[in-house]
Amino acid sequence: MFKSYVLFFFLSIAFAFSAQAQITIRSITIQGNNKTKNYIIQRELPYRIGSIVAADSLEVMNTLAQHQLVNTSLFNEAKVESIMVDSTTADVLIHVKERWYLFPIPYFRWVDRNFSQWWNQQNRSLDRVNYGLNFRQSNFTGNNDRLVIGLITGYTQQVIVRYQIPFIDKKLQWGIGAGIQYYTQKEINYNTIADKQVFYKSNQILRDGFRANANLTYRPSLFERYNFQLGVGEENIANEAFLKAPQLLPNFSTSMRYVDFTIGYAKTKFDYNAYPTKGASVDFAWYQRLANNAPLSSFQWRNIWAHSFNKTNFIFTETNTQIKFLPNQNYLDQKLLGYGNLQMNGLEYYVVDGNAATVGKFAFHHKIGTITLRNPVTKKFLPEVKYHFWLKLFTQLGYVYSEKALNQNKLSNTLLRTAGIGVDIISIYDFVFKIDYSVNQLGDKGLYLHGGINF
Repeated sequence: MFKSYVLFFFLSIAFAFSAQAQITIRSITIQGNNKTKNYIIQRELPYRIGSIVAADSLEVMNTLAQHQLVNTSLFNEAKVESIMVDSTTADVLIHVKERWYLFPIPYFRWVDRNFSQWWNQQNRSLDRVNYGLNFRQSNFTGNNDRLVIGLITGYTQQVIVRYQIPFIDKKLQWGIGAGIQYYTQKEINYNTIADKQVFYKSNQILRDGFRANANLTYRPSLFERYNFQLGVGEENIANEAFLKAPQLLPNFSTSMRYVDFTIGYAKTKFDYNAYPTKGASVDFAWYQRLANNAPLSSFQWRNIWAHSFNKTNFIFTETNTQIKFLPNQNYLDQKLLGYGNLQMNGLEYYVVDGNAATVGKFAFHHKIGTITLRNPVTKKFLPEVKYHFWLKLFTQLGYVYSEKALNQNKLSNTLLRTAGIGVDIISIYDFVFKIDYSVNQLGDKGLYLHGGINF
């Protein structure tokens, strides 16, 4: 009996020692980054040279590093592995395949809220299309900085210049950016009737304006980001537009100048930001407009959670709430559901105006396969492209509170319900294309298309 206790004692000590075994990272070698600076890649790693990590967590940390690198949108592929030098020391080897960073591409995009609305309700009208040249230089200097220059005409004439650099300090925590935009329009969305947008078109310019902004970002950790943006702008509408919609602008006038700021916080930890199958995120934004007779406060809170059961099945949930403190019943400030990221599948043809809105989404996803196609255009740089196919079943609930629902708008102040089935196609460059068949509480049924490629 005594020998058994002694044996058990020493085995316990040995087990405790092995469970606490630690590995020192001796070196980190990076390959394949022809343009991207090493420190940009090292910033995404959960360890550094000299870091001491638990032996049983090293592989998990390598996977996390791989996810973080892909989520920078700088690389088509990233592989992170550790090579044991001895029982307590490891070298880390990172291999990346960089994306194309320069895209001087023709710009062609419908101005409606989604493709289905433009294709079906607007009859694929080329009058409702913006086109021109969009010059995008991601990773402009190899520091993950981004430059955008847009010269766009068509439905909206626009000149856009934006530049963002993620880090300006030695600790790689603070970043800055700035942008300016000028635009004109000959058609305006001036009202919502029966929960659908109503437009007015003219041969003359009905609306024009400009906006300039600068932002400061702070990233204290791998997953957390803070953002502060300060902007100035001006909105103008022609007398013709004012006669048609005197309550279009927030100050009930033909011209409005304003200063605004946005304070945002985000914590994001996904395996793949463009199509998360595992992880969670939380986003909060406070927008404040300062303008004579037209102040506006808006608060938005969004949570996403994805849980993976295995490599072929996961569930996805999202809650998204926005509250606006409106200065009055002007049209622009009341826009809520159907704009931005406050969307519901199955209500693509509708918009709901109001003071506050909340949406809840649930979906079950099952992977149905992957196909690989050879690329005949750039065989050396990208010899093949993989496409992943996911089948999904989803249901969504929403509610919009409107203090004063007008113009036969019946979707506010009532429970909104949609459900459907769809197929999602995922590929390189954050390509996500969604084909959904949805039904809503009104009995509308239809096939809807969403998504595209992110350069």
